[in-house]
Amino acid sequence: MSIRKRLSPEESRITALEAARGLLIEAGPQAVTLKAVAGRIGRTHANLLHHFGSASGLQRELARHLAETVCATIREAVIASRSGIGSPRDVVDLTFDAFDKEGAGALASWMIVSGNEDALDPIVDAVHDLVIDLDEFGSGTQRTTTLALTLMALGDALLGGPLSVALELPREAARGRAEQMLVEGLLNAGITPVQPQ
Repeated sequence: MSIRKRLSPEESRITALEAARGLLIEAGPQAVTLKAVAGRIGRTHANLLHHFGSASGLQRELARHLAETVCATIREAVIASRSGIGSPRDVVDLTFDAFDKEGAGALASWMIVSGNEDALDPIVDAVHDLVIDLDEFGSGTQRTTTLALTLMALGDALLGGPLSVALELPREAARGRAEQMLVEGLLNAGITPVQPQ
């Protein structure tokens, strides 16, 4: 008989979200079910129902978890870029990787297709809060740049590979264009961006 460590409700929730994130990255959004997550962490289906209410509740919380984690990382990269430590390319790579390698693009498209669009609200809210936090001049330039960068990263995660091949462009072409857009935005704001080394 195995003895399981008793977790606090918050520890249990975080453990479940990290397991769901692992399933998302490994097998795609359709693999993120209450049963699969429960099996991965050695808990019961009922335990996860208690924490999330339903599979769509789990997906919504996963979206919130991903958005908060990714936005915190992007916030640090933007601040580093503004202070001369990081580069616009760092911001681009983190954003594109969040949608591609971290599975946010697949999760977003899955939610839309399955009719669970309101589960995207945490992602939208986290990006909104990030932009408000970082838009020190209140000019709105940060908002349009963030919109373009987010849409480029989402589109690249979903269709970047096949489109790059079809257009005979390097796979990194969209990232390069996004970097150019960020550099231009910084220069327009009077900030000289750091170039990657």
